[in-house]
Amino acid sequence: MRAALAICLGLYLIFFQFSSEVNAARTFMTGDFAKDTIAVSSILKETITLPKEDIGLSEAEEEAVFLISDYISRYRNRSQVNTSTTFTTMQTALNALSGHYKTFANRPVPEKLQERLTKELTKAEKLAEKDN
Repeated sequence: MRAALAICLGLYLIFFQFSSEVNAARTFMTGDFAKDTIAVSSILKETITLPKEDIGLSEAEEEAVFLISDYISRYRNRSQVNTSTTFTTMQTALNALSGHYKTFANRPVPEKLQERLTKELTKAEKLAEKDN
């Protein structure tokens, strides 16, 4: 009985581990730090300016959280970029926005935070353009 159970469990693990969808492979990052920084910054600036009545706001915010995670996980451990002013500026903005979305999921980004984020994201874009 134990052997049959072990065989069934083994077969289950072999065949069904490949049937689930894997989101880890999904990425928007190209590997070009400057281009990715500009693209992420641009998308996030658009997202934070969406009115709360916008039909696609919820999806845009979810996508923003994914994009933030994708960007940070891609560049956080790269020593050639993670000490740059561009990265630290970007990381500050991303942490603030991510914190807002995770803490206040159903609330729009407050105007003061929106202004601060726009300023930081624009600064990161300019720094990235200069580095490029």
